[in-house]
Amino acid sequence: MITLYTAATPNGHKVSIALEELGLPYALKVLDLSQGEQKRPEFLAINPNGRIPAIVDHDAGDFAVFESGAILIYLAEKTGRLMPADAKGRSRVLQWLMFQMGGVGPMMGQANVFYRYFPTRIPAAIERYQAESRRLFEVLDTHLAHHEWLAGHYSIADIANWAWVRTHRWSGVPIEGLPHLKRWRDAIRARPAVQRGIERPPAKIDLSRDGEAGSREFSEQARSMVMMGRTSQESQQ
Repeated sequence: MITLYTAATPNGHKVSIALEELGLPYALKVLDLSQGEQKRPEFLAINPNGRIPAIVDHDAGDFAVFESGAILIYLAEKTGRLMPADAKGRSRVLQWLMFQMGGVGPMMGQANVFYRYFPTRIPAAIERYQAESRRLFEVLDTHLAHHEWLAGHYSIADIANWAWVRTHRWSGVPIEGLPHLKRWRDAIRARPAVQRGIERPPAKIDLSRDGEAGSREFSEQARSMVMMGRTSQESQQ
């Protein structure tokens, strides 16, 4: 049995999707980020960085794993699925996984902060992060023009990138003119395990859409978290 500590974010959904795809039994522990539950001592004992997601594998002596990319690798290696065993195949998957971890996630995350949550609107920052996110989408689209999946077969690399790409509207990043990215996005969205994974837990609003229904409460919570982070950093300077 695995316990998944998570919230309704792209990084959280990466892991719940993988668990559903792999058919591993798991218990869900949803943390209220707006209340700072990820900073409580009991969770910091699992993830010293105080971020979701994290897992505890009770079948492996209560072994804790944090960082979403590291969790995906751990689960793939634990089951022998969603990542090839040969060195070249494994490397291809890891390259595209790192592409998401080092590029797509951070750029879209910053786009979200400045486009949706930051108390002061800074157009240059919004444009910079949205433009870089779009450039990364174009890299994906170019690659997917010649490949069904990112690394040969459907893998943790597809799961990781898809969990962020699906939220492009919330980041204010268009995907018009990227037909191969759209084809790949829709193919993954149609998978039953993926549909289950993005409901574990369900988001208060659908981050794959840009409508405003229910977004005020979500944005206020996120904005308070941004300000909480700034205050914490300033107090340490």
